[in-house]
Parts: sequence; structure tokens; C-alpha cells
Amino acid sequence: MLKALFLTTFITSGAFASAALAEGDAAAGEDLFKRCKACHTLADGDEVIMRGGRTGPNLFGVIGRQAGTYEGFRFGGDLVAAGEAGLVWDEETLAAFITDPTGYLRTYLDDSSARSKMSFKLRSGSEDMAAFLASLSTMEETDNDDDDENEEGESS
Repeated sequence: MLKALFLTTFITSGAFASAALAEGDAAAGEDLFKRCKACHTLADGDEVIMRGGRTGPNLFGVIGRQAGTYEGFRFGGDLVAAGEAGLVWDEETLAAFITDPTGYLRTYLDDSSARSKMSFKLRSGSEDMAAFLASLSTMEETDNDDDDENEEGESS
């Protein structure tokens, strides 16, 4: 019991501290994404930013998305439960999750039996990966803002 408590505390403090203290480098994260594309793709509708596998969900626009939600993808029950409990991806939570997905879910859900279907752990650079994925979300918002401005300009 004490060993499990220590391990949970260690994982949580290390993952959260590194994500909270360091600001990520999006360019470095883009390079790191090459490790992720075996399972994940980045696509905005029909525009493919980086082609990848289908084992994991499309990660375009993941920042701001409720965990365990992406149309057409079947997530594990514990990730869905975390999303239903309020987990929404931001740079900090995503960086912590990709460092140790199962450990993160166990801590978040306070359930020692929780599991993530994602077995890959990014031991370093999680802040960079989160910054890269956030930069894609920012591009999406900027593109939508530009569309709104164009529509306003056209209607005047």
C-alpha cells in the first residue's frame, strides 16, 4: 500500500511539475511527433498535416477537447470516464498524460485499476509535444477568426 502511494505521488509530482514549470518548444514537439505518427494522424478535415496510423485518434485540435471524445474513435472506458469527470486537454494535462498515460489516469480517477489503451510513454519532451499540438489548435482558432472577419466584411 505504501509503495503504491509513493509511486502515485512520484509519478504525479514529476509529471505535473515538469509540465507546469517548463514551457514547451513547438518546433521540437513537431519533430517528436514523428514517434507518435505510428498511431496518430494530424488532419484538419481533408487537409492532412501529418499522415499517421489509425490506432490512436486524430490529434488535430486536441487542446481544448474533452478527454475520450473524438467522433468515430473508440476510446478506452477509463479515458472516457476521465473526460466525463471533467478532464479537458490543455498543454499541462496533455504533457502529464503522455509522460505516463496509465499512471495519469489512475491518479486523475483515483482508481488503481484504471488503464489507458495508450501504452507509449514519452519520457522527455512532453512539454514540447503539448506545445506543438497547442500550436495546431491555435491555428484552427485563428483560421476560424479570419473566416468570421471575412463573413462580417462581406455582409457589410
